[in-house]
Amino acid sequence: MGLLLTADAAQGATAGGTFMMIAVYVVFIGFLYFIMIRPQRKEQKQKAQVLSALAVGDSVRTTGGFFGTVIDIDDDTVIVEFGNNKNCRIPMAKEAIVEVEKPEDAVVTSEDSSDTKKK
Repeated sequence: MGLLLTADAAQGATAGGTFMMIAVYVVFIGFLYFIMIRPQRKEQKQKAQVLSALAVGDSVRTTGGFFGTVIDIDDDTVIVEFGNNKNCRIPMAKEAIVEVEKPEDAVVTSEDSSDTKKK
């Protein structure tokens, strides 16, 4: 009889240990999701939104650090014009664009800075 009680206690401890191990894995996976996966998806959605709002005439910064102006847009490529002489036009993938500045935004920022100088 004592042997049966010992076997039942061992099975109960094993079942509790298994449940605890599964709980630890679930918590760990949840932690990884909220720390790594969720922010990355949020960033991808934001970049897709910026690229979908891209228009001709926008000032852009590329992954290489170059600043230019968009002169033509296709489905997945963009032609960007670089430099002051406007002779350097380079086709590139939309994903190579890191930052977009609308012409209206540049005008508003320059007006704001001139207002602060007058005061």
